[in-house]
Amino acid sequence: MDYLIYSIEDDKDISKIINKTLSKQGYEVVSFYDGKSFFEALKDRTPQMILLDMMLPDYSGSEILKIIRSNPKYDDVDIIIVSANRMVMDKVDGLDLGADDYIEKPFDLLELMSRVNAKARRHKRSKVLSTRDLFLDLDKHVCICNNKEISLTVKEFQILAFLLENKGNVVPREDILNHIWGDTDVLESRTVDMHIKSIRSKLLDDSYIQTIYGIGYKVM
Repeated sequence: MDYLIYSIEDDKDISKIINKTLSKQGYEVVSFYDGKSFFEALKDRTPQMILLDMMLPDYSGSEILKIIRSNPKYDDVDIIIVSANRMVMDKVDGLDLGADDYIEKPFDLLELMSRVNAKARRHKRSKVLSTRDLFLDLDKHVCICNNKEISLTVKEFQILAFLLENKGNVVPREDILNHIWGDTDVLESRTVDMHIKSIRSKLLDDSYIQTIYGIGYKVM
């Protein structure tokens, strides 16, 4: 399952339980014991979900929520608060700051799995493709790169979506032609090259789409 969860929990025993439980469900779980290490990792990879303890040694859960929800790049990241704090106002404040759900400690493992699975199913239905700071919302037909909306033509959007759907794999030019245009008898492979050149120009970064010479293109 290509689904990354960041668990921020300073209690190492609870952290291990969360990691082991969800890893067995097929999720990729990365654990952090403080906010600093979490934010360092967030620079390199964006998770689909964050499990957040509200009481951490360096940051408060509220601070982390504010930082994440102030950045549109993380709008599609589900955040579930996992906290021992039973104060109703703290729960309400967490939800008001942008948390999607709240689980009280001590929690039942079946409840944890159920909540996580429910959010994961919803995320799959959202149809958002991404790599690094590039996000493609298939339902809204919106492209976001480095927190800026990028205007793509219909064909450019379709090509980029096709590459993202095959992320990590080399996609031959002929496959792109067949998938996007269907009838390729009157088209040449340079048609794809011209569209890729335009996409790269609009993204202001050639590194999102790699050229595999003599074959086609790849997105990592």
